[in-house]
Amino acid sequence: MKNKTANLVFAMLLAAGTLFAQEAEEEFKPHGKPFIKIYTNYHSTFSGGEVDKVFEIQRAYLGYQYQLSPKISGKLNLDVGDPHFGDLQMTAYLKNAYVQYASGKLVAQIGMIGLQQYKMQEDLWGGRYLYKSFMDEHKFGPSADLGAFVAYQLHKAVGVDFTLANGEGYKTLESDSALKASLGLTVTPVEGFDVRASYDYMGRDFPQQTLALYAGYSREKINLGAEFNHQLNHQMGASHDLTGLSFYGSYQTKRTRFFGRYDNLSSIVIGGDTDPWNYGKDGQLFIAGIEFNPVKGLIITPNYQGWIPANGSPISHSAYLSLEIKL
Repeated sequence: MKNKTANLVFAMLLAAGTLFAQEAEEEFKPHGKPFIKIYTNYHSTFSGGEVDKVFEIQRAYLGYQYQLSPKISGKLNLDVGDPHFGDLQMTAYLKNAYVQYASGKLVAQIGMIGLQQYKMQEDLWGGRYLYKSFMDEHKFGPSADLGAFVAYQLHKAVGVDFTLANGEGYKTLESDSALKASLGLTVTPVEGFDVRASYDYMGRDFPQQTLALYAGYSREKINLGAEFNHQLNHQMGASHDLTGLSFYGSYQTKRTRFFGRYDNLSSIVIGGDTDPWNYGKDGQLFIAGIEFNPVKGLIITPNYQGWIPANGSPISHSAYLSLEIKL
């Protein structure tokens, strides 16, 4: 009798759970929201006795995110910026256009996806509107590309991810048959402390290979990040190896953030050359400033940016007033 009662109770609970799940699925309503993000600044640059004063719009992102079901979503994002070639002042690119599946420990994306190579670094730096993260600035890899991505949380402290992409980035669609494969491992030994290692491979004759190591600490008001990046055959050029270090940190109050950053980019000497192959672009970067958040969606940041070229060219000192606007 007891067994029959227990079975009946279990069957009722199972039926109730199934009904609740069905109702939750039926109650879900697809929804979406548009987004706009603008990066702009005014700056004065002093170098070699000359002064350059400029108003600038660096980027404008226009997009829409849509949740089709509890597990399936999509994102469309247009990136409007200066292409830095010819007489074109502003050009629009399709930066993101993908479908995502997320369920429990698994996340998968396909389409024009955002890449993971330096996403954690960029998030902790928190100043994309001021200056790109190290690997983005020095073209170690694009921030988005056509491809597929899958991530799985093996344990609450360990996650792995794999990406297969064209390798050309979102501004240039596939121009050769070389695909870029990337593998990443993220470990969170304690809350607020992340360690990540990633490796990517692309090309044939002189394959570009990148090793990136990152450690970040984020707890209450303090953020600290450090990264080491090493790339062999940059943009598949023979022996065009690059090494970079980047350190950054910030202290957050209610409406103010104090931050600083230091970068160092270096390259190797090839064959019988006397100077490193990237000598004209190697150097050290210094950034410091105060970020104000007077109202939701607006960040105003006076900051200093200094560049010390490795080749002995004049040091560049820049005073910026940078803004990020989010709607």
